[in-house]
Amino acid sequence: MPRPLIALDADGVLLDFHLGYAGAWQRAFGHAPAERDPQAYWPMDRWQVERLDAAHRERFRAAFDEQFWATVPAIAGAVNACRRLRAAGFDLVCVSALDLEFEAARLRNLRDLGFPIERVIATGNAEGSRSPKADTIEHLRPVAFVDDYAAYMRGVPDDVHTALILRAPNGSPNVGADLALAKSVHQDLAAFADHWIAR
Repeated sequence: MPRPLIALDADGVLLDFHLGYAGAWQRAFGHAPAERDPQAYWPMDRWQVERLDAAHRERFRAAFDEQFWATVPAIAGAVNACRRLRAAGFDLVCVSALDLEFEAARLRNLRDLGFPIERVIATGNAEGSRSPKADTIEHLRPVAFVDDYAAYMRGVPDDVHTALILRAPNGSPNVGADLALAKSVHQDLAAFADHWIAR
């Protein structure tokens, strides 16, 4: 019998994209940005960074290369939460709204950090009325799908438990009708693991 599957988002659930963003800024411009709001949802609001002109924007974008996607730090407690879920009998897969060219780098990142995850599926991040992750979730049929962006739950099959990670509240896009798409809400992956294992 195959083990039941849990699908996990990467940035904001497993990995700390905010710290990765600050590191990319340092690589591009030679200095780390100061922190402005530790409770900001978006990295541009968390760090004291200026608006960039076209040339500097291209320089910054170049820092989001394979090295970047292979070295994003783990969110505190996320590795342990995944290990607990594995020990409780679940297989884990990462479903990330990432460009396909960085799928292998993301898997290497997770393995290097000690996550018990053997597969990453990159879906791209096109916005729309249906989540770019919905087709993958429909195909995988996990028992649960965990994400920190409620809009990525649009179109996910009703029989999949959708769990929303709230994390930083300031400027969060997790408002309005999309909140109803989440069947449970948690502060972080550790809290989801507590909830799921206790079911």
